[in-house]
Amino acid sequence: MTIRDEARREREIVHPTARVSSGPPLSETDPEFFALYQDFAFGETLRHVDLDRRDRLIYQLAAAIAVGAAREFRLLLGAALDVGVTAIQVKELTYQSVAYVGIARALDAIVATNEIFSERGIPLPVDGQATTTPDTRMAAGLALQKEIFGPEAIDGLYARSSPDSLHFQQFLSGNCFGDYYTRTGFDLKQRELITFALLAALGGADSQVKSHVTANFNVGNSRTDLIGVLTALVAYIGYPRTLNALAQIEAASPAPR
Repeated sequence: MTIRDEARREREIVHPTARVSSGPPLSETDPEFFALYQDFAFGETLRHVDLDRRDRLIYQLAAAIAVGAAREFRLLLGAALDVGVTAIQVKELTYQSVAYVGIARALDAIVATNEIFSERGIPLPVDGQATTTPDTRMAAGLALQKEIFGPEAIDGLYARSSPDSLHFQQFLSGNCFGDYYTRTGFDLKQRELITFALLAALGGADSQVKSHVTANFNVGNSRTDLIGVLTALVAYIGYPRTLNALAQIEAASPAPR
C-alpha cells in the first residue's frame, strides 16, 4: 500500500523528518497502517479544510495538548515553527490551554515548548503579552465575558450562583477571561477557535462546547470556520469527540438543506 502524492507532499512540508521514536520508522514497522493513516490525515481530510496551514497547526497543537499527546505535540510544534507560527503564538496557545485542560496536562506542553525553543535558539522568555494587572483583571475579564456571551447571560450566571459556589464564576471572570483572554498574541476570534479546538478534543465537555460554539458566532466566526477546525482535528481526536462537537455546531447553526 502506497501513500498518495497529495498526502506525501503535505506530510513532507509539515513533517519532513518526523520520527515517533529512536527505533525504525512506522513506514517500515507498520507500513499498511502508516500509508492509510497518512493518506487520511494529510490527504483526504485536508480536501475539506480551507485553513491557512499555520492556523491549522495551531488548532492541532491545541488538540494535542487537550488529549495529552506529548509526543505528537512535539512533532506538530516543530512543523508549526517551520511554517511560520511565531514563538509568541505558541506560548499564548499553551498558556490559554491551562484554563481549559488544567496545569496538570498543560505543563507537559509548556516544558516541551521551552525545550524545543532552546534547541532552536529561540530566546526565553518571549515578550510578555499581558494587558491586565491584579487590580484590573476582574473588571476586564467580566467586561470581555459580557462582550462574548452577552450581558444577560453572564449576569444570569452570577444571579443563579449559590453563595458557596459564587467564587467559581469569579474565577472564570478574573482568571479564565481576565488573565488569559485579555492577552495579546491572538485576536478574540482566534482565541475562540482555539478554545473550541481545546474543548472538542478534551471530550466530556459538551455543555462548554455548546457555549463556545455560540461564543464563536458572537465574535464573528462562522459555521464554516468551526467545521474547518473540526475537520482538521478528526485524525487527532477520533470520531466520538469529533461527532459530539459536530452535534453542537449542528444544533446552533444547522446547514441549509
